Amino acid sequence: MRIETLAVHAGREVDPTTRAIVPPLVLSTTFERAADGDFPGGYIYTRNDNPNRHALERALAALEGGAVALAFPSGNAATSAVLQALDPGDHVIAAAEAYYGTRAVLTGALRRWGLQVDFVDLSDLDALAAALRPNTRLVWAETPSNPRLQIVDIAAVARVAHAAGARVVCDNTFATPILQQPLALGADLVVHSTTKYIGGHSDVLGGCVVAQADDEFIQRIRSYQVFGGAAPSPFDCWLLLRSLPTLPCRVRAQSEGALRVARFLADHPAVAQVDYPGLPTHPGHEIARRQMRGGFGGMVSFQVRGAEQDALNVAARVRLFTRATSLGGVESLIEHRASVEGPNTTTPRTLLRLSIGLEHPDDLIADLANALDLLRS
Repeated sequence: MRIETLAVHAGREVDPTTRAIVPPLVLSTTFERAADGDFPGGYIYTRNDNPNRHALERALAALEGGAVALAFPSGNAATSAVLQALDPGDHVIAAAEAYYGTRAVLTGALRRWGLQVDFVDLSDLDALAAALRPNTRLVWAETPSNPRLQIVDIAAVARVAHAAGARVVCDNTFATPILQQPLALGADLVVHSTTKYIGGHSDVLGGCVVAQADDEFIQRIRSYQVFGGAAPSPFDCWLLLRSLPTLPCRVRAQSEGALRVARFLADHPAVAQVDYPGLPTHPGHEIARRQMRGGFGGMVSFQVRGAEQDALNVAARVRLFTRATSLGGVESLIEHRASVEGPNTTTPRTLLRLSIGLEHPDDLIADLANALDLLRS
């Protein structure tokens, strides 16, 4: 079954009671037991499971081609659940370029209880191999990465990690299952901030983990979801499931718009560098072309010529782009990323990150052209 069909039908069934074609919202926190003590409806308590969460998890597993999916109330909660399934003293190798929230989880509380972490350029397989230890249990990849859209060869990383007995997790938030399926390339688990493209409307917070196998490790993650209280609300799950049918259309349109914007920026004299894997000049273009399908995503980062204040001035002068944190919504956003990441950021101070929405690309290009031309005047 093709992914467009899965996006419409996975997790969505006609309600057997009312015959409603839209799944009903089930807000009950608890469910009736039968006289013999059993649970004939299959549900006990909404922290353990809920019909809306169950439907969303089935749909996400189908879209990523996984055996099982677990939904969480945020992307960081999903990340924390995976990492807390490890044991104290285990070693993690994480991508040197990764979402700063992931880095914060790895270097914060989890390091304090004994998790060992090294940050490595995963595009360098020799560096990955050199960083492996006998206690390496997990390699955390992110491709395209946040915010400079670096590309990691998922299949190659998986071969190196698996040879050392380590699992591979891939953050697939930027690409989505529409453009990239890490499990098919050898990853063991996929994580998403479902707040972004999967939600797609900037109105719901969420995260998920999708696993290649329903094994003991995913059961540890499920235990964190249930007993750690990391369960999303039924309404959040309902909203996310509602957004899935349009995911293929949205992501492909945003990818097409992003490519046009990236090409414009690459030719503008006020722009020093454009980071977009769809450009042949991008160092990861050939790998991205091989492991992504139907587009290179809706995110574009670029560096202006000049100083940090010049980048801030460009962000201040746009009219269609909204200055805001997040990505993947129908509206286009612009962000001076280093300001968000704080004083320890490794992001260049002249970098602006764009999330391309569903506006006409010509209008977005005109908006950027006006802001950049003012920078030169």
